[in-house]
Amino acid sequence: MRMNCSSDESCRTSRCLRIALCVVAGIGALGLAVMLLWNWLMPALFVGVPPIGFWQALGILALSKILFGGFRGGGHEYWRERRQRWAKMTPEEREQLKAQCVSRWGRWCASGREGEKRPPQA
Repeated sequence: MRMNCSSDESCRTSRCLRIALCVVAGIGALGLAVMLLWNWLMPALFVGVPPIGFWQALGILALSKILFGGFRGGGHEYWRERRQRWAKMTPEEREQLKAQCVSRWGRWCASGREGEKRPPQA
């Protein structure tokens, strides 16, 4: 049974907290993985390369994201495909997609653009 709590403020807050906790845990896990891989491989492969700490590993992870692109693998291409898909939709398909979004995410899905309907806020 799926619980729909889009109108319940405490449920929405707990969902946001869970998502934030997962994001922090994921970043921490990626940083730990970079640190462990660096400390395992780099000193063995290159003489004189010192081991790094956790914060340095997070810095390397951030630097690699800046230099080599996002973690999703597509970056701008992902959004370009979304815009092309949206442009090919009929007005009925667009309204159906908007309705699905609002029913799933509630008011968080509202775009805030002028002239568009927003779901009523409690």
